[in-house]
Amino acid sequence: MTVGSLVTDITVREYFKESLQEALRHQHVDAEEDTVFYVVNLLAHYVKAERLFTHSQDGPVLQPLALLYAEASEAGTFEERNQALRRLGDVALLVAGMFSASLNRKVVDVDYYIAMGCSAYAYLSEVSRGSLRSRVFMGIFAELSRKFQSFVDALSEVGEKSDLASSKDIMRLYELWIRTGSRRAADRLRRLGIEPALGLVSRTLN
Repeated sequence: MTVGSLVTDITVREYFKESLQEALRHQHVDAEEDTVFYVVNLLAHYVKAERLFTHSQDGPVLQPLALLYAEASEAGTFEERNQALRRLGDVALLVAGMFSASLNRKVVDVDYYIAMGCSAYAYLSEVSRGSLRSRVFMGIFAELSRKFQSFVDALSEVGEKSDLASSKDIMRLYELWIRTGSRRAADRLRRLGIEPALGLVSRTLN
């Protein structure tokens, strides 16, 4: 690693740390320092597109979560299974938070990513026991599972401010709120003069 790339990596991490902390404060989300550090490193790692996409004959593609889940299910070792589930959770969080607009008109939508990510992190929190390092990750994964939607909202704000995502489509924003019950989406709708109907989201989520 060159000095230039080291400086860039530090700058990227600092930028995402400040942006994420600001978004969490703005949305009144309390998060443990270790969890924030994990998400910041996640953002810094996947800022390089080749780490998020896999190569195919048609060019770079985003590996479906179902395939990541299949890899975890068919893994030969405990470590391989956990690595596949961790990537599943990480990709689900990143895509749902930063690039939810890219899921528009796809077979699966943002609520699918949220459900899969929550489940992956919840499982990892249950099996991360033993060493002190494992227990640290157990707490991180447990908080990410419990507050997945809140972190998705925070990452959406980070993405908008960094021009990495776009949520200008009001109908898309309303659909996001209906599917997930996102408080942030509801607040943005109100600022646009649209009052979300509580009964509608309740029926959708139940």
